[in-house]
Amino acid sequence: MNGLEAIAAASALDLLALSPPGWGATLLAGLGNSVIIALGAYGLGFAIGLCGAFGKLYGGPVLKDLLAVYTTIVRAVPELVLILILFYAFTGLLNQMLLSWGMERVQISPIITGIVVLGVVQGAYQTEVLRGGILAVPAGQIEAARAMGMPSVLLARRITLPLMTANALPGMANLWLNATKDTALLAVIGFSELTKATYQASATTKAFFVFYPAAMALYLLISLTSTFLI
Repeated sequence: MNGLEAIAAASALDLLALSPPGWGATLLAGLGNSVIIALGAYGLGFAIGLCGAFGKLYGGPVLKDLLAVYTTIVRAVPELVLILILFYAFTGLLNQMLLSWGMERVQISPIITGIVVLGVVQGAYQTEVLRGGILAVPAGQIEAARAMGMPSVLLARRITLPLMTANALPGMANLWLNATKDTALLAVIGFSELTKATYQASATTKAFFVFYPAAMALYLLISLTSTFLI
């Protein structure tokens, strides 16, 4: 390594240091926020998806139609548009209603917005993945449980859910990875997740080829860790 390369390497390490003037702590804080939002959105999406899957399979005609509309629209509209609608349009409409009632304005937290919006999106996709997992459960298993007089709730807990989980795991794993990457969309509403923190660091220092590869490495770390655990 020549002198210029050594200086460049030292400069990059200084910029990524945890203490000022390094931005490492800011990037790690953004990474933590991204993971929190992804976990919250994935958990909310799983709750929605589980209810949606059972509703699509065993609900009445009206419920099935409503769930079909929900999954179709949400999967068709980009997540970025949904984030902007909830954070700006929905907040503006809500504040107009509150002001007309003589109440104070409110501001929805970006992290709550991120979890709710991405959770609703995750719920639409997870509904279809879990529905497919339920349909893949052998009919003989369910018939045997019913022949033994097993109640519906117990049947779902002991038979349907465990077998469904095995069938749905690959698709659910992909949706988790999508959730971790979709958190980057929250940068448009000013939330300091990893992508926003990376932009701030690179815009301030002009070291774009230092911070964006570092952000890529952190996203890759999340992906590899998640894949290993799954």
